[in-house]
Amino acid sequence: TFCLGGSVTLTASGGTGYVWSNSATTTAITVSTAGSYTVTVTNAAGCTATASRSVTVNALPTAVITPGGSTTFCQGGSVVLTASGGTGYVWSNTATTAAITATASGTYTVTVTNAAGCTATVSRSVTVNALPTAVITPGGSTTFCQGGSVTLTASGGTGYLWSNSATTTAITISTAGTYTVTVTNAAGCTATASRSVTVNALPTAVITPGGSTTFCQGGSVVLTASGGTGYVWSNAATTAAITATTNGTYTVTV
Repeated sequence: TFCLGGSVTLTASGGTGYVWSNSATTTAITVSTAGSYTVTVTNAAGCTATASRSVTVNALPTAVITPGGSTTFCQGGSVVLTASGGTGYVWSNTATTAAITATASGTYTVTVTNAAGCTATVSRSVTVNALPTAVITPGGSTTFCQGGSVTLTASGGTGYLWSNSATTTAITISTAGTYTVTVTNAAGCTATASRSVTVNALPTAVITPGGSTTFCQGGSVVLTASGGTGYVWSNAATTAAITATTNGTYTVTV
């Protein structure tokens, strides 16, 4: 009794001549199919006797691997592979359960055993695609004063989707916040990168005169700037206050 694909040698004895039921006339025959094999044995006196032997050939299991989803996926994903067709299972990763979870690329093979102890194998390939390397490169400082801007350029893939809904490689930013881009590569895998932008408020520049800004020649007025920590006047003074004695427009940068 053996599994399909196997064989057994039947050897007759007890005489000088042998005729098998499959017409063979040798002492021994090799059998690979089920059935009853009979041999007629003849001795030197020409007398005959027969003997029979039954051979049982058990069928192999029908080994099947059924994936629980796509066998091609992005890094970080997985697929459940479930074997069927028998009563016992041994996978190429040494697992002995009917189902395994595959997270890495490779060929997964399972040996399936049925109740008769016969085995069959089946394989399934799994492909895991790498994620893109998402990068945001700023075109200048990401901290600037109100009214300024910075260009953020994404790289590492073939498609880009920003948190402000832009789908271009680069975006120009003038407001504070964290900007995130989702980068997609040719395999359809995605990765994200973020960059924070800080926009500093402008000072409130104020000039306060110490008296009337209209006066007679020989007079003066003190102009005092406020709203910041540093001051540069149009007459090159760098103090908070200046004394004006002549006509003109006095400007201070705070």
